[in-house]
Amino acid sequence: MRVHTKAIVLSSIKYADSSLIVKAFTESDGLKSYILRGVLATKKGKVKAAYFLPLSQLELVATHKNNATLDRISEVKTHYHYQSAHSNLVKNSLVLFLSEVLSSAIVEEEENKELFLFLSESLMWMDQNDQVGNFHIQFLIDLSRYLGFYPDHSTVDAPYFNLVEGAFSSYFSNESSLNNSLSDALKLFLGTNFDNSKTIKLDKNLKIELIKSIMNYYRLHLNSFKSPKSLEVLNVVFSSL
Repeated sequence: MRVHTKAIVLSSIKYADSSLIVKAFTESDGLKSYILRGVLATKKGKVKAAYFLPLSQLELVATHKNNATLDRISEVKTHYHYQSAHSNLVKNSLVLFLSEVLSSAIVEEEENKELFLFLSESLMWMDQNDQVGNFHIQFLIDLSRYLGFYPDHSTVDAPYFNLVEGAFSSYFSNESSLNNSLSDALKLFLGTNFDNSKTIKLDKNLKIELIKSIMNYYRLHLNSFKSPKSLEVLNVVFSSL
């Protein structure tokens, strides 16, 4: 079936000598994988490799066969032109980290317009704002809502967040609970938004530990999730600020 859809690039991997396999989250059909044959060998044609940078927001004309094979793109253009996401060192480290997270976390091969809109608008906010030191924390917490395991903050007055139960508790478990400091830091990001969260002040070491804890939370609630290799690079970049 020929479709015209918006799409967000999650990953782009070289295949053979001149082709790319692109994984994208589409507005029309959820997660899709495309084969772009010969795209690295020529600058001619409507489909160029330069379009498929991580988290690029595109408009595609594609053929979706829905039979577990790689689909094809016949036309592509940029839907949203990033001003700084790929050129700013800090933002680009966020892009690489989040694209890796999303590649592992999103497995839906069906339409999810709410998730698509969240991703699109969140990435545009990051591109348009200078203060992005807490963006990835807020993004990951908010993303968990669309993936089905947003923290239950009905018991937010309890001191410890239990990663397995996804809720706060008065009981501390050595295996699954965050300590007081990490639990208090998590509470700051619940029920707020990007504009408010950018004013939250966290110690650098505490921020690193909070991100690691959120990655553990994802791993516990998503069977296929793997902690991103780019996390170490991200921590180095943010530690140097």
